[in-house]
Amino acid sequence: MQSLSFCPPSPAAKPRTCGATGFGGSCVHEGSGGLRVSTTRGPVSPALRRDFFTDLETHGFDKAQAETIVSALTTLSNVSLHTIYKEMVTQVQQEITVQQLMAHLDSIRKDMVVLEKSESANLRAENQKMKIELEQVKQQLINKTSRIRADNKLDINLGRSRVTDMFTDQEKKLMESYISETGNKIDTEIACLKTLIESNKLETIRYLAASVFTCLAIALGLYRLWK
Repeated sequence: MQSLSFCPPSPAAKPRTCGATGFGGSCVHEGSGGLRVSTTRGPVSPALRRDFFTDLETHGFDKAQAETIVSALTTLSNVSLHTIYKEMVTQVQQEITVQQLMAHLDSIRKDMVVLEKSESANLRAENQKMKIELEQVKQQLINKTSRIRADNKLDINLGRSRVTDMFTDQEKKLMESYISETGNKIDTEIACLKTLIESNKLETIRYLAASVFTCLAIALGLYRLWK
């Protein structure tokens, strides 16, 4: 296949790409209905036809068969070119497609930036909300801890007061018991002393009575002696 050449555009059609092949020339027109392949450049060159004929006749083909094969190859070449050019696009279309893709990429980039900013704002708002909630939870924990400490302190004070009262009552009872026991001992000692005093009093009275009787007996004896 030879290199591609450009044919001058007609007034009713867009720019077209033309090419020449070994089997004949063809032009590809870009119209509203897509790409069209035409074979307006003429038949295969005689020298090339002669070469094909020679090759075909060398391989056992007659003239009619060689002509048919050359015609079929020309048609096949045109169909192949049509298929190839059907998939091709012009530079203008390519630039338009690139611009559309760039615009789409810019739109996607802008959407991503907006989404990122929105996500950042949402994350900041969520973080701020979580900070506020954590601060509230912290304050609640501090309040609960303070109340628990106050309750524990009150319970400890009440327990201490109860223990103090119990100790005071026990001490008072022990003191009363000790005083009662001491009073009983004192009463017992007093009774013993009274008994001892009474006993001593009787002994003293007996001693005095004996002394008096002794003195009277002595006096009576002396009186009788003097008589």
